[in-house]
Amino acid sequence: MAEVKYNVDNANWPKHPETATLEGKNKFVGFWTFLAGETVLFSCLFATYLALKDSVPSSDHLLAADLFHLELAFVMTMFLLTSSLTSVFAVHHMRNNNFAKMQLWLGITVLLGAGFLALEIYEFIAYVQLGHTFRSSAFGSAFYILIGTHGFHVIIGLIWITLLIIRNSGRGLSVYTAAKVNTASLYWHFIDVVWVFIFTIVYLLGVL
Repeated sequence: MAEVKYNVDNANWPKHPETATLEGKNKFVGFWTFLAGETVLFSCLFATYLALKDSVPSSDHLLAADLFHLELAFVMTMFLLTSSLTSVFAVHHMRNNNFAKMQLWLGITVLLGAGFLALEIYEFIAYVQLGHTFRSSAFGSAFYILIGTHGFHVIIGLIWITLLIIRNSGRGLSVYTAAKVNTASLYWHFIDVVWVFIFTIVYLLGVL
């Protein structure tokens, strides 16, 4: 009953429902502050990786050029970038007060994100079988910390959006729930942007 005051009919639905309330505005500003801290975290991880990517115990040990397969990394990138697009569609329908389509596109976003995560796990298993582990070299440690941290963020995003879908199914769409959907979408976009840097710095430059 506490959320009834947030309900708005179609005629009065705001253009940007995610910031139509003070709570929504606070969420928006606060989350951008959080993302700034996350940016610092990943910047440190990228710097560590660049410093250690050539640090292996011997000349016959596997380097990035020996390990990485751009085809797999490209497919993973397409999964994640497409999921970013589907989250845009979800926010678009949220702003148009179309609850069913918003839920549909959020669900597709989760499926694509889960596909990305499955491929990343497959990639890790393949590397471990080749001897590229967290403890095999400084390169291995830096690689798994960077990619693993991003993967952990993907897991958090998948759980977050899934819980939103489940909870929204029972309470519908309002300016209260719109702010939550928009915040989750911002987080998902951040994950995608970080992956673009990973694909470029880790995989593309590593092979080249």
